[in-house]
Amino acid sequence: MPIETFPALRPARAPWNKGRIVGQKRPLLPKHLWSIRVRLEMADSKRDLALFNMAINCKLRGCDLVCLRVNDVYAVGRVKERASVMQSKTRKPVRFEITETTRLTVERWIKDPEIIGC
Repeated sequence: MPIETFPALRPARAPWNKGRIVGQKRPLLPKHLWSIRVRLEMADSKRDLALFNMAINCKLRGCDLVCLRVNDVYAVGRVKERASVMQSKTRKPVRFEITETTRLTVERWIKDPEIIGC
């Protein structure tokens, strides 16, 4: 019985990640962090700057960071120096310190008249 040979199947287009680096990326250098902060300040993006500083400061996962409430970081008319959050993945409490620059950006964002009443 003869074996038939079929033509090789070729994809119609190239894969989306061809030639790109996949996997874990290298961490940001301090000069990259400062350049991002400066660009966010120049764009007057209070929310993005506050979230960026909190992300760098507390080292929480992204899902835990966006689940933060104002009550978690703000009390008695000012931003707390330390906060505690329950991680969604491990269900363990995590305490972290909020630096002065992060406290200033978060307070500036909270006191913004556009988010009052939300």
